[in-house]
Amino acid sequence: MTKLEAAAEQFEQALKRLGEALRMPKTDIVRDSAIQRFEFSLDLAWKTVKAFLEEKHGVRSASPKECFREAYRHGLIGYTDEWLRLVDMRNETVHTYNQDLAEKIFSQLPRALECMEELLGAIKINSRGK
Repeated sequence: MTKLEAAAEQFEQALKRLGEALRMPKTDIVRDSAIQRFEFSLDLAWKTVKAFLEEKHGVRSASPKECFREAYRHGLIGYTDEWLRLVDMRNETVHTYNQDLAEKIFSQLPRALECMEELLGAIKINSRGK
């Protein structure tokens, strides 16, 4: 199994777990769990993109934002500002915690999940036969 295949598999499992949390009735514990799963998923998203760019295009990226910019340049994702906003959201949740922020982030998680599922699909399509 290549580094890319392993990363994509972990990313896919993390997305399943995030989706599972988002389908549960909302409580403070579910909200906090979903935010934590978002953090894991976004970390795995950029690491999967990093592996994809290295394996398929010979591009090395050192940070999440740089990876997503390169993914946009290579046609893997659309509209990079949305991805950069997801990285900022993740950074906020990791370094700051308060109820208002948690509620704001939680409300944005369904769209974040959708973006990451689209990314996983694009990685799978673009990894075949190359």
